[in-house]
Amino acid sequence: MAFKKFVLVCGGTACDANRGADLTAELKKEIESAGLVNDVQVVRTGCLGFCSKGPVVKVLPEDAVYVQVTPADARELVQEHLVAGRPVARLLLDRASSRSRVGIDGLDFYQKQFRIVLRNCGVIDPDKIDEYIARDGYKALEKVLFEMTPEQVLSELEKSGLRGRGGAGFPTFKKWMFSKSVQAPQKYIVCNADEGDPGAYMDRSTLEGDPHSVLEAMIIAGRTVGATKGFVYIRAEYPLAIQRLENAIAQARAYGLLGNDILGSGFSFDIELRYGAGAFVCGEETALLASTEGRRGMPSPRPPFPAIKGLWGCPTVINNVETLANIPVIIVKGGEWFGRIGTSTSKGTKVFALTGKVQNSGLIEVPMGTTLREIIFDIGGGIRHGRKFKAAQTGGPSGGVIPPEFLDTPIDYENLAKIGSIMGSGGLIVMDDTDCIVDVAKFYLEFTVDESCGKCAPCRIGGRTLYNYLDKITKGQGETADIPVMQNTARAMQRASLCGLGQTAPNPVVSTLRYFEAEYLEHINDRKCRAGKCRSLLRYSIDPNKCVGCTACARVCPVPCISGARKQTHVIDQAKCIKCGQCFEVCKFGAVLRS
Repeated sequence: MAFKKFVLVCGGTACDANRGADLTAELKKEIESAGLVNDVQVVRTGCLGFCSKGPVVKVLPEDAVYVQVTPADARELVQEHLVAGRPVARLLLDRASSRSRVGIDGLDFYQKQFRIVLRNCGVIDPDKIDEYIARDGYKALEKVLFEMTPEQVLSELEKSGLRGRGGAGFPTFKKWMFSKSVQAPQKYIVCNADEGDPGAYMDRSTLEGDPHSVLEAMIIAGRTVGATKGFVYIRAEYPLAIQRLENAIAQARAYGLLGNDILGSGFSFDIELRYGAGAFVCGEETALLASTEGRRGMPSPRPPFPAIKGLWGCPTVINNVETLANIPVIIVKGGEWFGRIGTSTSKGTKVFALTGKVQNSGLIEVPMGTTLREIIFDIGGGIRHGRKFKAAQTGGPSGGVIPPEFLDTPIDYENLAKIGSIMGSGGLIVMDDTDCIVDVAKFYLEFTVDESCGKCAPCRIGGRTLYNYLDKITKGQGETADIPVMQNTARAMQRASLCGLGQTAPNPVVSTLRYFEAEYLEHINDRKCRAGKCRSLLRYSIDPNKCVGCTACARVCPVPCISGARKQTHVIDQAKCIKCGQCFEVCKFGAVLRS
């Protein structure tokens, strides 16, 4: 059936949480009522990127993008846009324009993006293998099976310069080459989909929107290194990604793309899912392998590295979702094509989950070397509510905090390392002047302390020690002598911890002390938190010249500690005040002061 129009509805987790499934059902119902069933097809796709403005709907061929669409908007959208040919201006992403053709590539959010990993997300129905195949899906696998030798595959990967997108940035071709060089009766390919960074959802969205790209890459990896079995290690908290992976695996088997004698090539390879319980440490490859085997997820000393001796003692290639999603494109278009994107040492693109105090939070993919300023202000639309940019956190709890003076630094592995951060898996959290740097460092330390497996003393004891000092400082009990102790503890953790979690856990403390030491000293010496986040350092008072005696503050005070009769000046009893801030929030006259 030849449809004239297509209505693409984001089917990612964020949009589903805002009744995206109900919206899809209503659109189908209204299209049927309008007699357009033979002319218009509704397609549930993966993430379109605008996660903060979901549910998102895109209409083709006009390429009009609608945001924050509710089921109640379905009738108007169908009648106005699909029947009458008029865009629904109030729902358009570009509300300043009433044109029906907005053009997604013309939007600021997309202009500096370059989608390789996310090439099919928001374009195809991830539950239909035919739509993946129609966009060159499994073409790379066919080429590897019938036209290329394993050595040629490795050569293309080397030309591409692809490095692991899980954090360390190790060259992908080298990892594959190590496993290929080992003679063993059994080898494995493992996809690390255990995405645990706070604010990160890149891998989840890729699997939800384009699961076959990862499956195809795993089969290619198996063919290249001589493996016949693959596992996708995915956290159980990703039900939609799991559902779409299970469906994709079943479809691939039905099409002869998985299992015995794939496409009559004589090569056999199959894939299973393994579910993680959400332990952050299982993102470390040796802990991940232990969990896959059914053991407690704890890291092991290296060497030997998993590429030589991994799952059940066999050579094992471990790549994360984003790394694998690049592979089919590299094989089809060539390593040299991929190598022309990015910087001289960091090739290709990087997917980020852009979150925090930014106007357009969402999923983005940009060439390596794009500056932080371009990401935050051009793609992200700047800081919310017109506030001042304070810092950005890359690399999740293992990353560093980047201050304003590095906004124009090109983002790649080397540059981030120079300024005390890491690429990590791709979380990028933006902070404004209402965020307290000490409190941010404390938040990340609390996370890593909770997630530490406790196997090695530097991480187990060092992490708790750092957290206790940060807690002490935020409570107004800090001393200047605490800072060198924290720095020494951080260095000890970096040098002596067993795995990457412990080695990088001090990064938020190290980077914030490096760039925001004045804010630490302000907490310690002045007993003041400029952002007003550290409750113990706050003091609420009432300006007698502004207080009208409305009693609003007294009525919301949970202690209570505010006294005063109606139409008379009120007073806060500092000995009883618990610093909750309710009085500050409710006062309409600016009489409650926070200092």
